[in-house]
Amino acid sequence: MADKITVGHVHMSGCTGCLVSLADNYEGLFTILDNYADLVYCLTLADVREIPKMDVALVEGSVCINDPHSVEDIKKTRENATIVVALGGCAAYGNITRFSRGGQWNQVGHESFVPIGDLIDVDVYLPCCPPSPESIRNVCVMAYLLLKGNADQKALAGEYLKPLMALAKRGSDANRSSDACGCDLMYDVINQGLCMGCGTCAASCPVKAITMEYGKPNIDRDMCIKCGSCYTACPRSFFSMDLTSKFESILGAIDAAMSV
Repeated sequence: MADKITVGHVHMSGCTGCLVSLADNYEGLFTILDNYADLVYCLTLADVREIPKMDVALVEGSVCINDPHSVEDIKKTRENATIVVALGGCAAYGNITRFSRGGQWNQVGHESFVPIGDLIDVDVYLPCCPPSPESIRNVCVMAYLLLKGNADQKALAGEYLKPLMALAKRGSDANRSSDACGCDLMYDVINQGLCMGCGTCAASCPVKAITMEYGKPNIDRDMCIKCGSCYTACPRSFFSMDLTSKFESILGAIDAAMSV
């Protein structure tokens, strides 16, 4: 293995649930910080005020475009980071902050929130509300291998991150909106005859907006918070089936990294 990479956690407008999920890796987080990554920026965990240069920026939360400081911070993050990861539904798609309105007492009149991809180029999407600790850990390990590993490790990490990079490209595509909802399942999976009725989408929905009826998902649009969890959890949506043959190698690389 090569030297460590530098990682930062940039918190925009969100609930800190993604940071809690990162911390829920417990000993695994210590392994990452001991062997693979130096945490150079995190308002909660590191005493650094200005966003520094870093290899990987994990960005949590959407951006309030009424707050010039937030807009400046997200642009500085893009300028200073080699890889920008939209961590969680708010950063990737806006999530529940799309329904936020200003006017609360003792707060700035925050009125408009947008996902970070509306303002900067994003390399990797890791949606859900919040992403699982394991998925955050895996992305951190694979980012390390992509930047610092040998040729075989870089190729394997690239294959693992490719679907998540495809999500980022999909979110920034001029022909697609950068939001997400259960309708994506209808358009891209169910209407294409790809749904196998596994119920993974319903199980992943944090607000229980999806129920299984007659073996197919039924989506309550009024309850949907546009977090992208259902779409990214569905095994028939964006995921590349070409990657399944490499699962054993990928999990072996992650296990080997975490057992050091």
